[in-house]
Amino acid sequence: MDFGRLITAMVTPFDADGQIDWLTAGNLIDYLIDVQKADSLVVSGTTGESPTLSEDEKLALFRFVVKHSAGRCKVIAGTGCNNTAHTIHLTKEAETCGVDGILLVAPYYNRPTQEGLYQHFKAVAEETKLPIILYNVEGRTAVNLSVETTLKLAKIDNIVATKDCATLEQLTLIISSAPEGFNVYSGDDAATLPALAIGAYGIVSVAGHIIGSEMKELIHTYLSGNVVEASRINSKLFPYFKGLFNCPHPVPNPVAVKYALGLKGLPVGGVRLPLVSVTETEAQFLRELIS
Repeated sequence: MDFGRLITAMVTPFDADGQIDWLTAGNLIDYLIDVQKADSLVVSGTTGESPTLSEDEKLALFRFVVKHSAGRCKVIAGTGCNNTAHTIHLTKEAETCGVDGILLVAPYYNRPTQEGLYQHFKAVAEETKLPIILYNVEGRTAVNLSVETTLKLAKIDNIVATKDCATLEQLTLIISSAPEGFNVYSGDDAATLPALAIGAYGIVSVAGHIIGSEMKELIHTYLSGNVVEASRINSKLFPYFKGLFNCPHPVPNPVAVKYALGLKGLPVGGVRLPLVSVTETEAQFLRELIS
């Protein structure tokens, strides 16, 4: 399974009552595929506010995105949590929805050992035929999926990739020893070009909502061998990479990108508590960034 170079982690649109806005969701899918050139969409990931989506909402989203995208992109379901049994259950349910793959975040809060992490991912992989992308984001989970554990998991047939938000050093060590066909994606928009330079396959992106087509240009320019031009494009895009997470100080994802989509003419509603919308200072920063 090739999920492509640009995977966009899709926000979940909400209406004024905080319920999923299905009309806007359809418009957003079209926009991300046709305008922003996403190769794949992650549904119910961190950017989709998975912690505050019910199981029924997640499954409804999986079915809706599969149906609406109609084969124009791959659909990756975020089914990971810190309960292995529930992760297996949700993964099996997602499989019946017709998704193309699964994104599994490392279990958070309970802080498992590396052996616990290995056994968790292995147990899920054994219960599905779908290709799995690991997701390592220590800043949210309080555990780092180590190089050694990642490489051990990469030997399992249907664990095909990792989205890793660790250092370039860790990505380099994984890339240098991973089996053929195991793809490494950066989980940090700002690291897109450096990650490609060390052999990463692509990016799982938040900024892809706003500058996806430009990021696609960046990726293909670099892969074509025009490093100087790729560097120029990267410098142009860098304020967006940083500004969507620091406006002008850190804000939790997806608060800023949801507001920014409204500025692009595609309002997707607010965020669910415990997240709150942008302040006026943050809104002004984003208006200047997107203008």
